[in-house]
Amino acid sequence: MLGTQLRRLREELGITREAAGDAIRASHAKISRLELGRVGFKERDIADLLTLYGVDDAEERDRWMQLVRQANEPNWWHRYTDVLPSWFELYLRLEQAASIIRSYQVQFVPGLLQSEQYARAVIVQGHGGEDAEEIDRRVNLRMTRQKLLTEPDAPRFWAVIDEAALRRAFGSPAVMQEQIGHLLELAEVPSVTIQVLPFSSGGHAAAGGPFTVLRFAERDLPDIVYLEQLTSAMYLEKRPEVEVYLRTMERITVQAETPKASKDLLRSLLDEL
Repeated sequence: MLGTQLRRLREELGITREAAGDAIRASHAKISRLELGRVGFKERDIADLLTLYGVDDAEERDRWMQLVRQANEPNWWHRYTDVLPSWFELYLRLEQAASIIRSYQVQFVPGLLQSEQYARAVIVQGHGGEDAEEIDRRVNLRMTRQKLLTEPDAPRFWAVIDEAALRRAFGSPAVMQEQIGHLLELAEVPSVTIQVLPFSSGGHAAAGGPFTVLRFAERDLPDIVYLEQLTSAMYLEKRPEVEVYLRTMERITVQAETPKASKDLLRSLLDEL
């Protein structure tokens, strides 16, 4: 939000990124990163930019500095940096700021919807070489992250889960029973919508793989598509690319079972187990 407001000020005055960079003894690339919220904010730099942008009122400048201090405060996941990849930390920041999160998953149940034992089984599968303490910390990180869904200003989380993810066993049958029961409980949370994309729907628009779309309440912040890989992630924000994923998400929500029918399918899977 701070970066977006800085960009708005600069563009309203017709000031180039190069000129803004000169004002803080930096490159235009750093201005771009500042405006996208991808680097920390130095109070001296923001003060110099405010001067360049004609923000002279003392009270207004103080409000800006308060925003800078808030933006630089360590987040709750700061204590997990030893097990948190840098490319995923950006996603956590976006997730915390989003007003709507829409996700399609085919390999696993989405992380925000995983039960503790299922999460442990998934994490062990990917990090089996780590010691028990590191596994515990990864599980705790995921469980703490899930508190987002029950906060007063929780984002709307809309998940489309491929039937394959529900039938692929991580852990024992008891773990899978607990996980599907957990999904049924979460389906009753007002901010959570769960749809299952069944095998019977045949081919579908999301054959390219899992993805997440994040939308923000701040009108100037673009939608962002998150694509996770084994050792990195991609963040797409160019409108033409994002539009492709938005259309794909709309199509698979139509192909998937309705939320009510999805609950029935989950109960059927639970009976099978």
